[in-house]
Amino acid sequence: MDRDALLDEFRRFLAVQRGLSEHTVRAYLADVANLLGTLVPDDVAGAEDEAGADGSPPADTPEPDRAQVDLVLLDLTALRSWLAGQAAAGRSRSTLARRAAAARTFTTWAHRRGHLGADVGLRLLSPRPDSRVPTILAVGEAADLLATAGELAEDGDPAHLRDWAALELLYAAGVRVSELVGADVADVDRRERTLRVLGKGAKERVVPFGVPAARALDAWLDRGRPALATDTSPPALFLGARGGRLGVRAVRERVHALTALAGVHDLAPHGLRHSAATHLLDGGSDLRTVQEVLGHTSLATTQRYTHVSAERLRAAYAQAHPRA
Repeated sequence: MDRDALLDEFRRFLAVQRGLSEHTVRAYLADVANLLGTLVPDDVAGAEDEAGADGSPPADTPEPDRAQVDLVLLDLTALRSWLAGQAAAGRSRSTLARRAAAARTFTTWAHRRGHLGADVGLRLLSPRPDSRVPTILAVGEAADLLATAGELAEDGDPAHLRDWAALELLYAAGVRVSELVGADVADVDRRERTLRVLGKGAKERVVPFGVPAARALDAWLDRGRPALATDTSPPALFLGARGGRLGVRAVRERVHALTALAGVHDLAPHGLRHSAATHLLDGGSDLRTVQEVLGHTSLATTQRYTHVSAERLRAAYAQAHPRA
């Protein structure tokens, strides 16, 4: 089969039928392309083994067409060998888990499409992804970070107003950075203090935010955004320096820069989401509420934040148990 055509067909399935995000589709395609690259027929492999000192094949060996892929070579042994090679290369447990998931998704799809005689990935096992919560900010550190962003915004610079509002929303609403930059102005209800976002699997949810975030967002929408908007600007909530939609990389760079300026733990935008979840639980919120705010499909994903709330559990135990 033509490799590029196969991958393009798989891409359409992931994006249209599965409704996966652009980031996930791109990651799955890269994983499957890597897998397909290991499916080298014996005659091609033998020709490569016999190559000359300069790496060229013997004169009587036809050039292999690497644009073609033979799925007959794809079986459980090939999948396990590929995944073992990824582990040997030092890939993290989370990366291995994602690549195994991508392979299983591909083999199931390929079988249903008639490209594979059987779903060879059904019995492919993978390590559990690392469930440890990454570095988070203490409540005081989060306050220092947001105060630093607010102080910078006092000069009225549109970029500083934008950064302040973006950080406030990342922490107050616990949204993913992709959800933040994907939001439009119309998705904000300033009176109700809510933000509508499109999460994983194209699932829409409405998340609340507090007064401090509302104050920063008002300053950005009233004074910052109009200064950056052009006639061709999209309806994006956050704009870049040239008036286009703000990108994920730009937000990540600003978060790193502001954590350094505030003198708190360095973390990525997702760290603010983790911090928000942890602080909600520490403040007494129940798991179901936090699950809904974060947009987690499974409650098990939300439960990984509970282990950092041991102090709250000890306090509740000491107050309630007669033998504490």
